[in-house]
Amino acid sequence: MKQIWKDIGFAVLLGVVMPWLILGIGAASIRSAAGQPAEHTEPSSAIQTRSVNVLQNGRVRGIELSEYLAGVLLCELPGDFTMEAKKAQAVVARTYTLRTVEKKDKHPGNAICTDPACCQGYTAPEQYRAEGGSAEAVEQARQAVALTEGLVLMYGGEMIDATYFSCSGGHTEDAVAVWGADVPYLQAVSSPGEEAAAHYTDSVTFTSAQFQQALGVRLSGKPATWMGTVTRTEGGGVDTMVIGGTVYQGTTLRSLLGLRSTAFTMTAAGDNITVTTKGFGHRVGMSQYGAQAMSLAGNSYEQILTHYYTGTELTCITLTAD
Repeated sequence: MKQIWKDIGFAVLLGVVMPWLILGIGAASIRSAAGQPAEHTEPSSAIQTRSVNVLQNGRVRGIELSEYLAGVLLCELPGDFTMEAKKAQAVVARTYTLRTVEKKDKHPGNAICTDPACCQGYTAPEQYRAEGGSAEAVEQARQAVALTEGLVLMYGGEMIDATYFSCSGGHTEDAVAVWGADVPYLQAVSSPGEEAAAHYTDSVTFTSAQFQQALGVRLSGKPATWMGTVTRTEGGGVDTMVIGGTVYQGTTLRSLLGLRSTAFTMTAAGDNITVTTKGFGHRVGMSQYGAQAMSLAGNSYEQILTHYYTGTELTCITLTAD
């Protein structure tokens, strides 16, 4: 998820862990979905993962979880994001990673890959520095991981599919609208203050020939006559749109036209069709720029997480040796 997740089939943008012992975190520092102190919930069994198998450039290698998580933050978030936004990302990445490796069916060797369109992006700290990244950003990534050590998001006693993405354009999306299955903790919520995101809005223009080629159809008449009824999802994305008499799903149009999100409008002028999108990514789960906006408004990472993941609990778990 280089600021966007992996459009599923979850994921979901994303997760990781670190070497953990049981953390001495008091109940007052663990929040429920309502933002109130919640009981410290212990897992039914310890999770045996202190390192993670990472698939990169065709090779699988084991990386210490804390270092892997720091590398995810370096790849997935701008270096100048606040510490609260980075801590939120650390928890999400840890949860996503543990959930992924526990499934044991995504990649050979029970691995998680570094392709952000599939699993999560990852940049080793030394590579980050060699490419011009600051030592301060590396230290902050490691600190965010350490400050949230052992914390994951749970719902109904299980770790969640902690999906995330870059920017929502003002409102996140229900999982059912994108992947067809309702997930109680992945519901549409407001996400204000994202205007600083590079892809808060984008526009792309197609000629009529390019548009038809992308859809694999031949349409008659002027482009202005092709556009029909549009229905929208709870999160403001296109649910269905009629083009040339055919009903398309918004997710299908996003894929065929290579759009940044399903939150789009379409206008025709002469022989051209312009599509304007809001947000970048599948828009399900946590918006990274939304998390940054919430932190700048004074919210803690716990408040950020319980806002984007409805009804979840922030839980401290124990990792044992592999």
